[in-house]
Order: sequence, then C-alpha cells, then structure tokens
Amino acid sequence: MAVIIKSVEKHSPAQKAGLKSGDTLISLNGNEILDVLDYRFYQSDEKITIKFINSKGKEKEKTVKKREGDEIGLLFDTYLMDKQRSCKNKCIFCFIDQLPGGMRDTLYFKDDDSRLSFLFGNYITLTNISEHEVDRIIKMHISPVNVSVHTTNPELRVKMMKNPHAGEVLSIMKRFDEAGIAMNCQLVLCPGYNDGEELIRSIDDLIAMPSVQSIAAVPVGLSKHRDGLPKLEKFEKETAAAVLDIMDKYRDTGRVFAADEFFLLADRPIPECDYYGDFLQLENGVGMWALMLADSRDAIDTCAPPASPRNISTVTGVSAYPLIRNIVDTAEQKWHNLKCKVFCVENDFFGHNITVAGLITGGDIIGQLSGKDLGDELLIPDVMLRHENDKFLDDVTVEELEKALGVKVRVVSSDGYGLIDALCE
Repeated sequence: MAVIIKSVEKHSPAQKAGLKSGDTLISLNGNEILDVLDYRFYQSDEKITIKFINSKGKEKEKTVKKREGDEIGLLFDTYLMDKQRSCKNKCIFCFIDQLPGGMRDTLYFKDDDSRLSFLFGNYITLTNISEHEVDRIIKMHISPVNVSVHTTNPELRVKMMKNPHAGEVLSIMKRFDEAGIAMNCQLVLCPGYNDGEELIRSIDDLIAMPSVQSIAAVPVGLSKHRDGLPKLEKFEKETAAAVLDIMDKYRDTGRVFAADEFFLLADRPIPECDYYGDFLQLENGVGMWALMLADSRDAIDTCAPPASPRNISTVTGVSAYPLIRNIVDTAEQKWHNLKCKVFCVENDFFGHNITVAGLITGGDIIGQLSGKDLGDELLIPDVMLRHENDKFLDDVTVEELEKALGVKVRVVSSDGYGLIDALCE
C-alpha cells in the first residue's frame, strides 16, 4: 500500500531530492511503507533510497543523505498515515458502552490500535493485531507494548471480552517476551470475575515473563448508564481490601501495583513514592496520589509566596478531594496571603460511582458551584478537558463555564508543580 504525501518540509532532505506534495511514497531502502511505524523505523538511516510516484504518474527513485535519526521531511494526512483501528471486543466493563447518548462522536470511538500504544501509550488488547504487526514489532524491537490483559485465563478472557479470539493473547505475549519486548500490563478488575484466585493466576502468569515490567490492577468503573449491559458489582471496602492483600504478596517483585482507587476504597494509606519505582502506570491512576503529593511539597519549598494576596478556589472530584485539600492546606499554612477554597464535585452526569476528576463535566461544575463565593479565580485541572484544553466531556467550554459562574477560570496542569504554580501565581 502506497501513501500520498501531503506536504514536504522546507529545506528537508526530501525537498532537496525533489519530492513534492501529492507524490506517492512507495518505499524507503526497499522496504514498503504501510504506515507511520514503517516510516519512522526505515527513515532513521543516514543514507536512504526513496522510491515514489510523482504527480505525473512516473515512478522515480532518489537517494538522500542525512544524520542518523533525523527526519527526511515528509508529512501525511494523519499521523497514522491510514485509518485508526477500532476495537473488535464487547467487554462487559467497557466504559464507552456506558456513555449516555448525545455526546460528541469522537467519544464513542473505541480504539485498539497497536501503533497508538507506541506513539501515545494507549493500552491494546492484542485481539486486533495481525501476524504482520506481531512480526514487525519483534523485528523493529518496538517497546514497550501496553497490554490490556484483564485475565490470563483464556476461557474467562473470552467471556469478559466477548471475543472468541480473546484467549489467544498469551501466545502473542510469550512471543514478545522471548524477543525481549517490554510490556506494561493492565488488569481491569470486576468483582466475582477476575479478582480473587483468578487475579492470583493472572499475576503469576505475567510475573513469569521477564519482559513484563509492570502489572497494574484497576477497579472497574460503573456509570449509571448501564441499561442492557451485563450486571456488574462495584468494589466495596472489603473487596478492595482483598485485592490489596493479594497484590501486597507480590510487593517485593517491584512489578505489581494497585491503582490508588483501591487504597481509597479500602481506607488504607497510599504508599510513598519509592513503592512505585519508575511510575510506569501513572495513566492508570497508579501512583498519581503519591507523586502529586511529593511534587507539591517540593514545589511549596522552592516557590516564592504570592506577590499579592490571593483569594481563589479550585475544583476536583470525590477521590482526589482529600489530596487537593491537603496540598492547599499546606500551601496556606506557609503563605499567609493565600486563601483557596477546594470544592468537591460529585458526578451527576455519569453517576456517583464515578469519582475521578478526569470525568467531571462542565455542567456538574456549574450546577454545584453556582452561587458559591469562588474568589477571584477558579482553578480546574487539565484532565477535565480534551487535549485542546477547551471543552469538557459534555461539550461545555471553558468560556461558558466562566460566564455561568462569573469568575475567571484558569486551566492547571494536573501535577503537584502545576497546582502550586497556579496557587502562588
């Protein structure tokens, strides 16, 4: 499959070789280019022979020289160079299936694309991966691969993911392991399904693979929009504690971690930073609490106090409220000209079982903070917004939030340093 070149960067090796917008890229050094991974891998050499078809339909070949690792300068319609691959599973716990109707179309797309695992750290199930891709990952030694495992019991995996091929994942992971491809593994736990003895089995199977560098257990998220979906139970204090007891038996491996939410549900202290090693699973909510607390304390010690009195407020979800309250209290005690109210917003949009800040909507903030004294500014964490930092999940914009609440809104980086910087301005 050839790909059309959208544009060529000025003064790049490709432009100097005569490639232009509209030309069709065929191969680099004789290697067919199918997508962005092929392109990135095969353009890294110092000397590259580019085969392409120009706008007149004539096949041409040009050789360019550059420094190893430099870009040759071709741009394409999308970063993937073709369509994003959607998920083929019907997981009983899939959160996208629990979204209400009427949201923007992009939120309903389920991706399961191995290329996004390498490019952006997305987790993939390996049920949507071809033999060509498996071989390519091994050949290119692309790693790490982030895998949504959930269970290593083949029959149970088929049952939970409703895909007859879901049980074949271990054979692919074993091939990656033998090739030295690093893997981070995610287990979304559902009470009565893959916890208890099944959790022990999964951890034992994964620990046996030296290339598995981290294993994270995450509690299932259940919204109020589950009509027609399989009945699932949420984790309570006792069942969350049982998960932690199992995970703690593997603590010395340095590879097995429970999401922060399990500690909060079980009413147990969250470990210090050294427990999490290199924080390989922050995106799964593993170690975020400990890291944010440590970073905020460091920032408070090094930041200058506000230059003038600050009377502001910030907002977060139920889970993070004690953490944000702790950080703000510490800052207020050190900086006597800082006053910051911390508002805890419950999730009416998805249901009160959903407690993370990243799923709070603009409508819920407006509904619960209207009429409150918010001071001169309201801080909101960037995880509440899409990557452009302009809209919440319910399409309420930052500008609409400001207008509804009558206060300036500042978007804050969701880490300890970002919060302290915003507090002291």
